[in-house]
Amino acid sequence: MRVRINRNITRKTAVALMLGLLASTGFASVMKVAQSGAAAGACGEWSGYRTFVERFVQADGRVIDYSTPTQQTTSEGQSYGLFFALVANDRATFDRLLNWTRTNLAGNQFDTQNLRLPSWQWGRKPDGSFGVLDPNSASDSDLWIAYDLLQAGRLWHEASYTQLGEALAAQIARQETTTLPGVGPMLLPGPQGFREGSVTRLNPSYLPLPVLRSLAHEAPGGPWAKLADSAYRLIKTTAPQGFSPDWAAFQNGQFVVDPKNGDVGSYDAIRVYLWAGLTSAADPLARPWLASLGGMRARVAQTGVPPEKVSSTSGSASGEGPLSYWGALAPYFKSLGDEHGLGLARTHLAALDANVPGREPVYYDRVLGLFGTGFIDGRYRFDEAGRLVPSWRNACD
Repeated sequence: MRVRINRNITRKTAVALMLGLLASTGFASVMKVAQSGAAAGACGEWSGYRTFVERFVQADGRVIDYSTPTQQTTSEGQSYGLFFALVANDRATFDRLLNWTRTNLAGNQFDTQNLRLPSWQWGRKPDGSFGVLDPNSASDSDLWIAYDLLQAGRLWHEASYTQLGEALAAQIARQETTTLPGVGPMLLPGPQGFREGSVTRLNPSYLPLPVLRSLAHEAPGGPWAKLADSAYRLIKTTAPQGFSPDWAAFQNGQFVVDPKNGDVGSYDAIRVYLWAGLTSAADPLARPWLASLGGMRARVAQTGVPPEKVSSTSGSASGEGPLSYWGALAPYFKSLGDEHGLGLARTHLAALDANVPGREPVYYDRVLGLFGTGFIDGRYRFDEAGRLVPSWRNACD
């Protein structure tokens, strides 16, 4: 359902960037860039977030993916923007993002008494006008928006956010979940188009464990606790070589290879490692979840780079993942205690953030980069109940 435009920066480009930086500033300066996030600590100006807002967020609160022909906005982009605004304690931007989402993706039907799941894609239509391009919703984005609202209500002491988050969570449970025989509750990628005959298509990257834990805590009447267990079974079963696929399916009582996209793991699946790395070590599923994804760690240890694409069933890999992959993998390496992998991630992320004339930032690069660097630099974490713990609530007081 998502469109990924491969305009991301590869390792070869990274090497060129790093050599250029070395030539102009010297080795010590480059290493200073690579370590600047950690040196700055969890407090102070979050320059990466400010760059994201300035580059991708319109004044009215619309997050734009300029790399797409339609100049699209997705519910994903809005949901991630809301999360970063909360981590940055930027309530004004949070409200702008929320209002744009309500008006344009939910057709002004986004309150506790009248709530419509947001359309996942908005942008330029064939006739040149702008509006909804696909009215179907994306369940991962809906989960993140519900999470953002619930955490904003708690952190900013605003009941209206909490109530809206609860209402959205209820709609997700009603419209975007199903029950898999012998497994339990499972998240559908969206309300329409993912069940055909005996096949139910699933997306492993749509199931961040901290978000599910939080919803189980904040909305205990829903399927969230059992869904977390079902999600772990999906991740573990579909990653026999330690690599997650972008898509999977359920048929005849078991998880199988997705009939449409096969067993490839790439731009969607890279988030599976990210969510695993972000999970609190105190969560009982954290360690087994990470252990089920060990193929990526082994591959990077062997080759020095993450593969762009990998077969989840055979483990065969091809290509070199773009620099943005390192943003997703940085928390994964950190949670695994893999200092070598984390060091590689920091160095590559410094190249991603380097200000190079003529190189335009790419939406998905910056999103993964913010998730990764924000976490490893201590700007946020999740506790065992999935609650957001931003640095501004403690370390920066």
